[in-house]
Amino acid sequence: MMANTDVRRTLADYVVPHLNMVRDDGAKVSLDKELDDGRPVVVSFIFTTCTTICPMTSQVLSMLQQKLADARADVHLVSISIDPEQDTPARLRAYAARFDAGPNWRHYTGSLRASIEAQQAFDVYRGDKSNHTPVTLVRPTAGGSWVRLEGFATPDALLTELQARQTASR
Repeated sequence: MMANTDVRRTLADYVVPHLNMVRDDGAKVSLDKELDDGRPVVVSFIFTTCTTICPMTSQVLSMLQQKLADARADVHLVSISIDPEQDTPARLRAYAARFDAGPNWRHYTGSLRASIEAQQAFDVYRGDKSNHTPVTLVRPTAGGSWVRLEGFATPDALLTELQARQTASR
């Protein structure tokens, strides 16, 4: 697949804001509660009309979902739209289906303000959707630090982050 050589890994203590979002199933939810459901979480930022970074990032999450196998219900995969004016729940569902997203991989949209605030909270806001860069965030334990992977992380790298931190917390 893709090389993991250009990925920069850092630890961060992000605070997930209380933001009203809309999940791909149309449910109105709060982002902080969604990300703090007790499971490890992997977060990406996408938009459905993207033809470069987003499909690659989503393919990596799709492959991660497969590698998790029976443990996939124990990990929450999250994709947040950076183009909420276009990305309705229906468009997100169609996009998710292209990548065989299972029930534990949710896609979120909301107001433009909520999308920007979510991006700012994770330091991925670049002012314009066409300027976004590949960043994947992993929080292996509830309430723990986030691992920020800048660049195209591989499914194996994400799996390693999830497993290494979970093993250390036992």
